[in-house]
This record gives sequence, structure tokens and C-alpha cells, in this order.
Amino acid sequence: MTALVDAGLLADVQKFGAADVSACFSCGNCTAICPLSTNDATFPRRLIRYAQVGMKDALLSSKELWTCYYCGECSDTCPTQADPGGFMSAARRYAIASYDRTRLARTMYTQPLLGSLFAVLLAAFFAVFMYASHGPQDAGSLALFRFVPEELIHNSGVAVMVIVFLAGLAGVVRMARGISRQESIAVRDVVGSRAALGRSLRALWEALGIESIGQRRYRVDCETVQEERPWYRRRWFIHAGTMWGFLGLLAATILDYGLALIGVKATGTLVPIWYPVRLLGTVAGAALIYGTTMLIVDRLRRSNRSASDSTPADWTLLALLWVTGITGFLIELALYLPQPPVWGYWVFLFHVSVALELVLLAPFMKFAHAVYRPVALFFFALARSRSETGA
Repeated sequence: MTALVDAGLLADVQKFGAADVSACFSCGNCTAICPLSTNDATFPRRLIRYAQVGMKDALLSSKELWTCYYCGECSDTCPTQADPGGFMSAARRYAIASYDRTRLARTMYTQPLLGSLFAVLLAAFFAVFMYASHGPQDAGSLALFRFVPEELIHNSGVAVMVIVFLAGLAGVVRMARGISRQESIAVRDVVGSRAALGRSLRALWEALGIESIGQRRYRVDCETVQEERPWYRRRWFIHAGTMWGFLGLLAATILDYGLALIGVKATGTLVPIWYPVRLLGTVAGAALIYGTTMLIVDRLRRSNRSASDSTPADWTLLALLWVTGITGFLIELALYLPQPPVWGYWVFLFHVSVALELVLLAPFMKFAHAVYRPVALFFFALARSRSETGA
């Protein structure tokens, strides 16, 4: 099969924030110094070469693209100042946009003013849409789900989740098919036999449990190149706190609706702070606020390579995450105050609007790597397992 060459690939990737890597002459210094590089992952050198010669399909089908955590060691030691770490970050943005058929991700990354305007208008749309069906503001208690009907929030949330699922699934399928072709992996190699299924399940656990949730490679392998900071200020912990916080809030929301469906408690019912679902949401919210606050502080201070390489779309994502966490805590505070404040209703309306926007835009911004990276790590673990067993 003949590979098609895209002469404008490098210029296109540069639109997503990459430095001019034409200075790279493939000396191999970046690969040699990278703590994550292995015989099966000669990045960033190989990926830079893909971009230089216009091998678009090879670049988008590379699992190594997603295994980099951008410690910046390669860029700091590059003899030609080609900034390979920055290239990897931009190439991931380019991949997110390439997997997206709607071109919304490309707009968010390459047209920041238009992307920011779209984000503001989307939040305003959700707020007006919710407010159009608002009910009374009960002065005796903070009846949030009478002010904004529970059914409206539920139906809107389901519609948003369906859109996100379909958009994410389309991107994952396109990515997985590309990697499978690149790695010559057939369906039978994944689930074709009991041995293959066992390897796949182990690879799935390593990708999701050990790497994505446990942050092993980020925490252990990249630890040697992280700044001498307390554990609570290290990049892996801040990243993990943000991720764990978001997942915890998502789980708490789903559990709360689940308990309402089976009649255990009505949605929005005031419960003690130690109630399991409420406690999960509180701890997760604190983790999300801490993580996003530290990410914002690091970017303002430009305290590391990754923090210095932020696009307007990245700032939009951080703002949505931070506002979602803060408004969630303000709502919780309002619920437990002796005298229900009127502002609680408006914070709730704002919180729901921003949360819906955050979820809806997830597949089109940096948050999409939360899906694409585990897929790449699965193939990475699977390739290593097949190599070790000779399959």
C-alpha cells in the first residue's frame, strides 16, 4: 500500500502551536533523554520526521503521540532549539482536530477569538434555555429543582451526553483503526482467542487502572525530571487531582440520579454532608478546584514547559473546570445556610449552564486526551505483551 504524502502537514501542525521543527536533523538526543522512550517508542524524533516528510496518516496513527507527558526535558536539551516537546503538544492538538469531523476542535485551536466567542455564546444559550422554563423562587427553602425543573436538566444532560458519546466514539474508532493498521493488529489479535482476550484485558487494566488513574508513568518515570517541589505541587499530582475530581463529580451526579430513579431519595434533597454521595461530590469538588487552581497558577507563572505552552482553548477548558467546581461549592454552601439566599438560585442556573457546556465541548478541546490517551496506552501495553509472548 502506498502512503500518501501531505506536503503541507508541518505547516498545518504549526497552526496548532508547534515550533518550527525544520531545524531538527534527527540527531536522536530527544529520544535518548526521554524517560519514557523505549525501543518501541522512539519519540519525539520519529514523529517529528513524520511531520517533516508529510506522513499525515503515520503521525495520526502513532500511539506514541499520546504517551508523552511533556516534561520538557527534550526541548531543554535540544541542540538546535527545535522544541520537540512543544511539537508533541501541538501534534496532539492537531490529532484531536483531525479525529473530529465537525471541525469545531480545529476552530477552537486555530481561531481563538471565534472559539472563545462560541464558548461564551454556548454558555449563554444554555442559561437562557434553562431560564425560559424557570419556576418560582421559594423563599422558605432553596428549591433548586423547582426553579430549574429537574426533568429539563435531566433531558438536556442526556442529549449532551449522547452528542459527546457519538463524537467521542467517532474519534476513538478513527484513531483505533489507524493504530491497528499501523501496528498490523487484527481483531483476532485482540479477542480472537482466550490468550488474546487475556492479553487485551491485562492491557486494558494497565491503560485505565495503572496508567490513566494511577498515573504510574507520569508519577514514577517522569519524576526524575520534575522540579524539586513538595508532593502536592508536583505536576503529576495536580494533573491527577483535576482528573480524579472531574471523574468523582461525574460519578456523584450519576449516583444521585440513580438513587432518585430507584426511590431512595429525591434529586436535590438536602442530606448531611457525610452522606456517601454528598461526601464523594464534596471531596471530588475540592480535588477539582485544587487541581485547576494550581494549573492556572503554574500557567500564569510559566513555571514549567507545559505551563508555558497554553493556547486560548486550553485556558477556556481550565476556566470551565474551575467555574464548575467553584459554583458547585457555592451551591452547597447556600444549601446549608440557615436562611436560604436568593443568589443560590442564580448560581445554580449558572452552574448547570457551564457544566453542560463543559461536557459538550469535552471532545473538542484538550480534555479529549482523557479518552485518546487510554486508547493509545492500551495499544502500547498490548504491543509490549504480544512482543513478550511472541504472539
